[in-house]
Amino acid sequence: MSVTLKATKRADHARSTTRKLRESGQVPAVVYGKDKESKSVAVDSIELVKTVRDEGRNAVISLDIANDTPVDVMLHDYQMDSIKDELIHADFYVVNMAEEMDVAVAVRLEGEPQGVKDGGVLQQALYEVQVRAKPNQIPEEITVDVSSLDTGDILTVKDLPKAANYEILDDEESTVVTILTPTTDEDVEGIENEDAEPELVGEAQTERNED
Repeated sequence: MSVTLKATKRADHARSTTRKLRESGQVPAVVYGKDKESKSVAVDSIELVKTVRDEGRNAVISLDIANDTPVDVMLHDYQMDSIKDELIHADFYVVNMAEEMDVAVAVRLEGEPQGVKDGGVLQQALYEVQVRAKPNQIPEEITVDVSSLDTGDILTVKDLPKAANYEILDDEESTVVTILTPTTDEDVEGIENEDAEPELVGEAQTERNED
């Protein structure tokens, strides 16, 4: 089931008009898809952020465009103003609910590994995997229990939970999690630095002239 987000058509692409649009709490956006004509629209910034926060990045959104036919879309990309920390542009991709598509899905670890309790260090090498599924069957995230992992254990893609309604495309032997035993304080600091989760695409991008 998709969530509804209201939108209005946008005909004037002048920089001054776009600036006023943002000042009023709206975000300029583009709607496009395979064999679909691109449309320029605007959506409420707060409503878009709330929708993505509540429903997930891969949620199917019914974009209710004023004076036009609603379309099922997914948020494909977005740009942020890194100084003001404001959403400044969004790209929506029109989806076919009957066709499978490939998307990135987050991997979430659950539980405290036995190896960590014994002094080891957890290193997560893979924070998301590529998944193929129909739009309304894409999991919000893939959760894996790591509480049984001991020092020296490695969890790979093939160990992730499987489901009939989606397929994980990554190499089955790709490492997701390793429980390491550091030998020095320097090793611990190095592992912690390497274990920092990479920044999501689009979050630190500055304003681009796409309007």
